[in-house]
Amino acid sequence: MATESTDILLEAGTNELEIVEFYLEEEPKGDEQIELNQEDLAQDKGRKPSRKAYYGVNVAKVLEIIRKPDVTEMPQTSHKSVLGAFNLRSRIIPLLDLSIWLNKKRVENEPPKIIVTEFNQVTSAFMVSGVTRIHRISWEDVEAPNKYVSALSSDSITGVVKFDDRIVFILDLERIVSELNPNMRLQFDDNVEFDGSAGYKALITDDSPLIREMIRDMLGQAGFRVEKTNNGRECWERLEEYKRLATMDNRPITDYVQIVVSDIEMPMMDGHHLTKRIKEDPVLHELPVILFSSLITEKLRHRGESVGADEQISKPEITYLAQKAALLIEERKKMKR
Repeated sequence: MATESTDILLEAGTNELEIVEFYLEEEPKGDEQIELNQEDLAQDKGRKPSRKAYYGVNVAKVLEIIRKPDVTEMPQTSHKSVLGAFNLRSRIIPLLDLSIWLNKKRVENEPPKIIVTEFNQVTSAFMVSGVTRIHRISWEDVEAPNKYVSALSSDSITGVVKFDDRIVFILDLERIVSELNPNMRLQFDDNVEFDGSAGYKALITDDSPLIREMIRDMLGQAGFRVEKTNNGRECWERLEEYKRLATMDNRPITDYVQIVVSDIEMPMMDGHHLTKRIKEDPVLHELPVILFSSLITEKLRHRGESVGADEQISKPEITYLAQKAALLIEERKKMKR
């Protein structure tokens, strides 16, 4: 069970994160309990019956939270949830209504809030009913959604956090944005040549099944032999097994794995904490680690540097990831000669 805290998170590698909790006020279904307390009813007889569904987003992705601005409709939008765009300090930002995207009927008992985000080097905004608070929690308290929850949410949920009085779903905003903008999806540049016979051994970890498969397939095209894990903890356990085998057989660790490619946001153990543990290990520290994440920005790059990451690449630059991974492996080989 997650505990609530509002302490400011500054240090990377602690396996903690901060989430902005927000809610969508929705029409209740059937005999579902209506979340209106007596004080609300006494103050405003005009409030419509509603229920609140709680969601979360990593603070690192949030630029600011604002009132709804004047929005200009855009022609030929790809989805009805795209309300248009607005001007914020000379930046034109598209606005998406999360209720529509999630197929919910939003009840407007109060002016909505706009969460302005930045990830994958793109600025977007999401309209929600309200924002409650910031929580500081451990990634160990973030559970991966089961297959049933993932199916019902169209794979839009990456994590579940259980508090005493409610459940908070962490939304996969990257998936939503990539669905609206195909140019943000991972795309391999077939014009770049790789040494397909090199047989580089890569261990990758990402909590998105779709991203895992795409990274494996695309690195495979570049001549890598790839093993997948679902989160940082699984990756660490696999590395410990490699280390045990290397010690038992008196062989170098690079006979089993030559590079680690990790996402940052993952249940149980995040990429920063995983990187820190690798770099502090007397055997594993020689392995190059690439952080491949939507959170790689100039403002946040120092976090990866502080835990010893050898390279940080923003999604969706999968071709550069393959190029850099091969280069790091070759550099390590030269250092040992």
